[in-house]
Amino acid sequence: MAARAIAGSGRDTMTGGTSGHFPMRNATHDAGGRLRRFEEAVLPHLDAAYDLARWLTRSDRDAEDVLQTACLRALQFFDGFRGASPRAWLLTIVRNSFYTWLQRNRAAELATPFDEELHSDPPADRDLGDPEAALLRHADRHLLRQALEALPVVYREAIVLRELEGMSYKEIAEIAGVPIGTVMSRLARARRRLQSFLLTYGSKGIKP
Repeated sequence: MAARAIAGSGRDTMTGGTSGHFPMRNATHDAGGRLRRFEEAVLPHLDAAYDLARWLTRSDRDAEDVLQTACLRALQFFDGFRGASPRAWLLTIVRNSFYTWLQRNRAAELATPFDEELHSDPPADRDLGDPEAALLRHADRHLLRQALEALPVVYREAIVLRELEGMSYKEIAEIAGVPIGTVMSRLARARRRLQSFLLTYGSKGIKP
């Protein structure tokens, strides 16, 4: 998938290392090693958490705000964490923190409920042929970033979690709070939109 081509770029250029965004480094006490256990569980996944926040907000500064809030919430509710995947748990909190932030800062984006059919494209009659597939593989990173950021947020979160973060359908369904079938549908539609965007603007040299 072409989206994987910018995964490394996202971690290098968008995060600049995420340890500096972690809000709890100056805590003055660590009751029973709780903070240490929290850091051991969460710190390895801060890059993924920041990347998700960045793709959802489409802003470095806003992503930092969302990540700060998510880390504070994660620490607050850490005692209740019993899951097998701290990464999926943290990304769920990041996603939820983003939607809270979105309601407060860009409420207009939530004013119209998302309609799967309204935002759908007609089913493709065929798979992409070799020339089109090659175009996607070698798509300009800047153009690919524009294509991803142009997706409706529910498609964008699905494609980022699947293609950039390597999450399973089951994990994405749990993070987004939707059935697996909905995840698969959103991914298929997101990919068609990416393909259409890149084929339109990449092959014709038209600026979006």
